[in-house]
Amino acid sequence: METLIINQQTKINYTRNLQQVIKRVVNTMAQTLKLTANTEVSIMIVDNDYIQELNFIYRGHNMPTDVLSFAMNELGEEEPDFDFSGEVNVLGDIVVSLEKAQEQSQEYGHSLERELGYLVAHGMLHLLGYDHETEEERKLMRDLEEKIMSAAKLER
Repeated sequence: METLIINQQTKINYTRNLQQVIKRVVNTMAQTLKLTANTEVSIMIVDNDYIQELNFIYRGHNMPTDVLSFAMNELGEEEPDFDFSGEVNVLGDIVVSLEKAQEQSQEYGHSLERELGYLVAHGMLHLLGYDHETEEERKLMRDLEEKIMSAAKLER
C-alpha cells in the first residue's frame, strides 16, 4: 500500500515517530481489510486554521475539526462505474489537524500517537465507504477502529 504523507503545519512538532504511527495504521488497515498492493492514500497534516477553512468550504461548518476524508472512489448518481482492476486504486485524501489531535489526546488522557492513529484509521474507513450515521453503522465502524488500533499496538 502506497502512502503519501505531507506535513503542512508548523505548530506541533511532527516527528519521525508520528510518521511511523501513520504508516503503521495504514499498513495494519491494508492487511486487516485485505486492500490490494496497488492501493494509494494521501494524508495531509495541517493545523486548526487550515482544517477549519476546509471544513467550512466542504461541509459548511465554520470551526476546526479533527479529520476530513475526501474519497476518490465515491460515485455520484450520474457517474459510470468503471473497472479499474489492474490500475492504481487511489482511495483519496485524509486531512488531519495535528493541533486538534494534540488537544483531543490531552482531553481523553492518552498519547498524541494514539489519537493521530485513531484519526487516520477513522479517515481511512470513511474513504472505504464506512459511515456512522446510524447506530448500526457507528457500532460497525467503532469495532473496526478498535480492531485496527489494537493490531497497530495503539490501544487505550
